[in-house]
Amino acid sequence: MKKKVKKNLISLKTIAVIICILTFTCFWSSRFALAGLVTFQKEYTYQASEADSLLSSRVISLEQVKRLLLEQLGAYLESETEVKNFQLTKDQITVLTAGIVRAEIIDERWDGKTYYLKAKITADPRDVANSIEKLRQDRQKMKELEETRKKAAEALKEVEELKKELEKAKAGKADQEKYKNAVNRLSARDWYEKGIALYSVGTPQEIIEAFTRAIELNPIFEEAYLWRGREYRKLDNYQQAIRDFDKAIELNPKYAEAYMERGDTYERLRDYRRAIREYDRAIQLNPKEAWAYYSRGGAYDNLDDDRQAIRDYDRAIELEPKAIMVLRSRGMKYFVLQDYRQAIRDYDRAIELDPKYLKAYNNRGFTYAKLADYRQAIRDFDRAIELDPKSAIIYNNRGITYGKLGDQRQEIMDRKTAARLGSKTAQDWLRSKGISW
Repeated sequence: MKKKVKKNLISLKTIAVIICILTFTCFWSSRFALAGLVTFQKEYTYQASEADSLLSSRVISLEQVKRLLLEQLGAYLESETEVKNFQLTKDQITVLTAGIVRAEIIDERWDGKTYYLKAKITADPRDVANSIEKLRQDRQKMKELEETRKKAAEALKEVEELKKELEKAKAGKADQEKYKNAVNRLSARDWYEKGIALYSVGTPQEIIEAFTRAIELNPIFEEAYLWRGREYRKLDNYQQAIRDFDKAIELNPKYAEAYMERGDTYERLRDYRRAIREYDRAIQLNPKEAWAYYSRGGAYDNLDDDRQAIRDYDRAIELEPKAIMVLRSRGMKYFVLQDYRQAIRDYDRAIELDPKYLKAYNNRGFTYAKLADYRQAIRDFDRAIELDPKSAIIYNNRGITYGKLGDQRQEIMDRKTAARLGSKTAQDWLRSKGISW
């Protein structure tokens, strides 16, 4: 018996880290790379019932120890770091922390009756606080993280309640199957969290495998289809992405986010009218979702329906006044309509919200140049180059502007830099003047 148990444990070691990953999308900052780390450890011993197996005991133990670690780290952050000034609840801090850090299994043992698990979290508190600050400004990401943790807690609660029912009475085959399915759903949630964790740092194969595993364990896991579809779209496998979004909508016809993602995919396929129909449906289901209006505005933009695009951008900004991407997009539309002053007001607001928003500086500089305010245009291009010293486009734009001021020497210098950085426009201009770079 012991030999068999040991063999099972060894075979599971290869997936230990995979199952226990807590992180979602990493926002690690190098700013505090040398700062001190803190480590928290937690142990959990699970008393198995007759309905439990090695795998079910491990899945339950893992979820419990994750919860304990996150709560401990969250409490520390709230009391010892600037997180206490963020006006977040304890639950919100725990949720956001789950989106930043991960747990590592230190030890695990199974004797057929109890499952012992020991894990730790190691993190730089200031890094985590900095990341939480970024996360809490992203309402959509915060919403996704809250929903993910909520459903993980619900899955664990379901397993615990079914276990109690099984312990009260002699379990029949149907009851045992019900318990097994609940454990599978909890395990699927772990694989789903792993997929999100890998979304920015893993390989496409790893990400798809994680979501596929979640779907195998829980074939009606609508969110897993959604995220796997996103990954297929990143790989330009649009048809498979659409099939996954179709399945998510089949499982939940009111899944506004799935309509959004399917719309984005049709937009990638340049089927803008079909994309608009998807965004229409998303807006019907969630009329207060700013990004649905923003996406639909982009589709109208691609159809050259500038006025309708602006109406959608207006609504998106009304719902999300700090959405700098929408402000920039609306500014670009006003530029197309030659309403340069309104375009500048939108870029001003975007820069006020994010003083390091490179694209807004470049766009505003270009707009000032259109108004023949070349000095102000150059100041914007200067700032943009400070933010990105390797941008060929911005060097070329600044060079053109210097030319408008009659500073041919500086124009040539900037055009040469742009050409060396790969600007074909700058290369062609220099070539036409007989100038090498």
